[in-house]
Amino acid sequence: MSRTTDVVPQDTPQGKNQLRVGRLVKAHGLKGGLKLELYTDNPERRFVTGAEFTLQVPEASPWHGKTITVREYRVMNGNPVAFFDDVDDRTAAEGLVRAILWIDQDVDETEDDAWFDHQLVGLDVVRDGAVVGRVQRIEHFPAQDLLIVRSGDTEIMVPFVSAIVPTVDVPAGRVIVTPPPGLFEELPDADDESAASDDSVAAEDSPVAE
Repeated sequence: MSRTTDVVPQDTPQGKNQLRVGRLVKAHGLKGGLKLELYTDNPERRFVTGAEFTLQVPEASPWHGKTITVREYRVMNGNPVAFFDDVDDRTAAEGLVRAILWIDQDVDETEDDAWFDHQLVGLDVVRDGAVVGRVQRIEHFPAQDLLIVRSGDTEIMVPFVSAIVPTVDVPAGRVIVTPPPGLFEELPDADDESAASDDSVAAEDSPVAE
């Protein structure tokens, strides 16, 4: 699930925050249903009948620049499934696969464990009590968001997931990271480790003058 809330597609109305709430991942059944990947903690509130979404689709898509309206939302076999106006069969549904859904968002409205991009940019990145960088921007991908962190002269891509970024403290101006080895520093080269090991063994085997 996404942990950020506002990236505005280029063709959305200026001056409005947009909340990314879902992605259409697969046609479901023969009546136009679409399985959803949810980016919201409140799907029942977001996907009410009549809710209208801005579509993020390729420019070549016939849906480019259009909106889509929810006809019905269900959970079927444990999967969230939505039906939309003017999407009445499987062929029409397949034309919307991979589309991302956005909705107008009040500035003071937030999701649980989610932040606006502008709240994150500029925050210090702290590991083991030391500042190791600063958030420059956020990159958004279907699978997850990435924090782009400037550390010295290097930009580091940090997956914005709770296992790696467990704490976001906007008032304190920092995020705390628990990255895997090698994310913020180079790991020793395997050849170097092997050479060091060989040197150690050689030292142990060397005769000692008495």
